[in-house]
Amino acid sequence: MNFKSLLLNFHRKALIATAIGTFLAFYSVPAAAEGITPQQLAEIKQIGTVVVSEDAGYVAYTKVIQHDPVEKNEPNDLELYLLELETGESRMVELASRPGNLQARSGHNTFSFTTRGSEDDAVSLYELDPETAQITRLYHHDRGVMSYSWSPCGNRFSLVTREDLGIPDNPLPYEPTVYEEYLPNREAYIVDLTADEDEAQRIEVDGSVYLMEWSPDGEKLAISETPTPHIDDFYMFQQVKVVDASDGSVINEIKNEGKLGQITWSPDGEQLALRAGHNLHDPIDGRVMVVSSEGGVPENIYHEFEGKLEQISWSDDGRIRFIASESTKRSFGAINPDGSGFERKVDTDGPILNAFSYADDGTVVFRAETSEHPNEVFVMEPGGSPERLTVSNDWLEDVPMGRQVVISHDARDGRNIEGLLIYPVEEDGGPYPTIVMVHGGPEAHYSDGWLTGYSLPGQVAADRGFAVFYPNYRGSTGRGHEFITSSQADLAGAEFDDIVDGVDYLIEQGIADEDRIGVTGGSYGGYATAWMSTRYSHRFAAGVMFVGISNNLSKWGTSDIPEELYLVHSRKRIWDDWQGNLERSPIYHVDNSQTPLLIMHGEEDTRVHPGQSLELYRHIKVRKPEVPVRLVWYPDEGHGNTRSTSRFDYNLRMLQWFETYLLEDDPEMPGFHLDFEELGVELPAEE
Repeated sequence: MNFKSLLLNFHRKALIATAIGTFLAFYSVPAAAEGITPQQLAEIKQIGTVVVSEDAGYVAYTKVIQHDPVEKNEPNDLELYLLELETGESRMVELASRPGNLQARSGHNTFSFTTRGSEDDAVSLYELDPETAQITRLYHHDRGVMSYSWSPCGNRFSLVTREDLGIPDNPLPYEPTVYEEYLPNREAYIVDLTADEDEAQRIEVDGSVYLMEWSPDGEKLAISETPTPHIDDFYMFQQVKVVDASDGSVINEIKNEGKLGQITWSPDGEQLALRAGHNLHDPIDGRVMVVSSEGGVPENIYHEFEGKLEQISWSDDGRIRFIASESTKRSFGAINPDGSGFERKVDTDGPILNAFSYADDGTVVFRAETSEHPNEVFVMEPGGSPERLTVSNDWLEDVPMGRQVVISHDARDGRNIEGLLIYPVEEDGGPYPTIVMVHGGPEAHYSDGWLTGYSLPGQVAADRGFAVFYPNYRGSTGRGHEFITSSQADLAGAEFDDIVDGVDYLIEQGIADEDRIGVTGGSYGGYATAWMSTRYSHRFAAGVMFVGISNNLSKWGTSDIPEELYLVHSRKRIWDDWQGNLERSPIYHVDNSQTPLLIMHGEEDTRVHPGQSLELYRHIKVRKPEVPVRLVWYPDEGHGNTRSTSRFDYNLRMLQWFETYLLEDDPEMPGFHLDFEELGVELPAEE
C-alpha cells in the first residue's frame, strides 16, 4: 500500500471515530440487543451519485436524505459534498435547492451540476471549483436544463430542455386534462460558452432526445431520439443518431432496436459501444453492442456472458470497462471491443458495485453497498481494491442484523434458481415465519447487498423474528439472455412456480414454517403477490400487494407501457388470446382465495392503474366476503411511494399485517388506524 493509501486509510478511520463520538453525544443509539426499527429505517441516509475529478484530487457526491416522516410528507432531499482524496476530509456544499446531473467538467478539473439557484426562474447549469468550493452559474435556459453533456474541451456542451408548446392561457375558471396530447418533446441544443453571443444551436431532430455523448474530437455527438415523449417510446424505441456539432444536423443513423441505456465512443471515434438490448425482445439494456459510428447494425460482442452489464465506459487504452451483475454478485472489469479479453479487475466476492467514475491516472470511485449498509463512496487506486470512504449511518455498526446468505435450488423442471435469504436476528434453528419478497419487472434481480427499505421487509422484519426470502425467479436479470427470456409468453406460469418451489426448498431445509408463509412485492411483484394470494392461496397465510396487477385484460388498456408489455413479456396481443390472458389474471382465481390480503396503491399510478387494485379488492369482497382484505390508497403517489410519511405508513402497515397473520395464533384483522404506540413509533410531544 503506497503512502497516499496509508494516509487515506488513517484519515478515514479517524473521521469515522470522530463521527461516531459526535453521534453518540447528541443522539440515542439503539441498545445492542435491538435491531433496526421502522423509525430508524426512515432516517437512513445513502450516497446518490459519485464523480471523481480528472486529477483524482477530489470526489463530488450527493447524499440522499429522508425527511422525518412524523414531521412532513416530502420526497427525499439531496445534499452535495466534496471529499478530498489525499486527506479523506469531506464537507457539504450549501445550495438553495437540490442538485442533479453531477459530472466532472472536461478539461477544467472542476465539477458541474444542475440546480435552481435562489435567483433562478428555472433549473440552471452550475460549476463547483473543488479547490475553493466556489459555485458559479455557467448557463441559464428559460425552460430549464433537464440534462447535459460536456464536449472533450469542456467549453461546449449539449443540453436537453422541454419544448415550448405555445399553449394559450385558458380564460375559463376550469380546465380539463386532455389525455396524452400536448406533451412537450425533449429538445436538444449545443452551447458554446466561449462564444460572444449567448445563443444555443438546435439539434435538428423531430422527436424527444435522451442520451447525448460527444465524440473524442469534439466534432460530433451521438444522441438517442424517440418518436414521441411517451414512456413506452423511451423504453422500446430509442434510435441512435450521430450529429454534426457545428450545425446540429444528423449525419449518420444507427440501426439499433430495443432497449437502450448508454452510448460511449471509442478513443479514435470510429465506433460506438451501446449498453442495450440484444434485440427488440430483450427485456433489458444489459448487453454490450458495438457498431461503426458511420452507421450499421450493432453487434452483441459477448453472447455467452451469463450476466448483465450495469454500466460501461470506453477507456483510452481501447478497452470497454464495465460493472456487471453476475447472479446475486457484481464484478468490475474490461473487455475488448471484439468480445475477447474478458477480465474481472474486481471479482464477485466484493461489495455490490452500482456505479463508477474514472480519473485520468486510473483511480476509480464507486457507489457501492453491502449486506450491512446501503450505498457509500468507495475508491480503488490503480492495482488496488475498493476501499470504503464514507460512513453515512455510523449507528448501523452497533445494530445486530440477521445473517444474509445466497440460496440455490432446482425448480420443478430442473432449472437452477437463486435468491437470497435473511435469517431472523435471533436464530433458534427454525423453522421460522417467512416473508417472500418478490421483485418487480420482472426484468430485475436482487443482489447480495442492502435489502432493507420501506417496501423491503429486510432487517426490520428480521429483528421481529421473520426470515425474509428474495427469489430471483426465471425472467430475472443477472443470469444471461436465455434466462431472462425464458419467462416470456408465459405470464404467471413457470416464473411464479419458481417462487413456490423456492418456498418448498426452504420448508424442506427446516428454515421456513409452512403454516406461516407471507408474500409481498410491488408492480410485477404485486402481480406475484396477487397470484400467490389467489391461485396459490392454500400455500400463503398472508399477502401484501403493492401497485400490482390483477387483470391482464384491463391492465393493457390502462397502462402507459402497452408495447413494452407485448414486446418483452407477453409476446402475444391480448386480442389474440382473451381467455388465456384472463386465466393468467388473479381475479380469475379469486374463488380459491383464503389468504388475508392487504392491497396498497398510489392514486396517481400511470404504470399499473389503481383500478387493478380496486378490481381485486372488489372481487374478493363480493365473491369471498369471509377473507380479510383491505385497500389503502396513497394520494399524490404513483408507481411506488416517494414521500417520507407515505413510505413510513406503508412500512408500518406491511409489518403490522404480517405480524398479525404470521405470528398470532388466532388473528383478528387490525384496525385501519395505525396504533403508533403499539408499533413503537415516537411521535412529537403535543404542545
